[in-house]
Amino acid sequence: MRRKLFIAVLLFGIGFACSPSAHSNGDTRAQDPAKPKSGDEAAPTQPAPSKKLTIEVTGGDKNVAVADASVYLKFKEPRTLRKDRKYALNVKTNREGAAHIPDPPTGSVLIQVVAEGWKSYGKDYELTDPGAVIKIHLERATKWY
Repeated sequence: MRRKLFIAVLLFGIGFACSPSAHSNGDTRAQDPAKPKSGDEAAPTQPAPSKKLTIEVTGGDKNVAVADASVYLKFKEPRTLRKDRKYALNVKTNREGAAHIPDPPTGSVLIQVVAEGWKSYGKDYELTDPGAVIKIHLERATKWY
């Protein structure tokens, strides 16, 4: 009998202590934390749309799209007290020969493109607009005899 009474008191006490608004202002209605209170009518914040750097890779005399080419984006983050931190991103082109890089860094960037059957490409670019489109043209690799 004592055990049942102890369990009932324990369960009631836990349930009562877990209600967030039971002790705060006497209001026992549950409030949704996602809803703004009646005094706060602020608009929900939307995340800022991210800009994508697009790299279009074509090749040959007919400017065909180069699919499955590896595009490397290498850049440095300058630091004052230590050496500059180096970063590298690797993406692949799709069937249309385009590679999309979300939220690219601004400043000096090295872009390298490597594809099977094509000459490798590498060039430094100065990125000022994160939503820019960079067009790269590859040449056929020379045949080895």
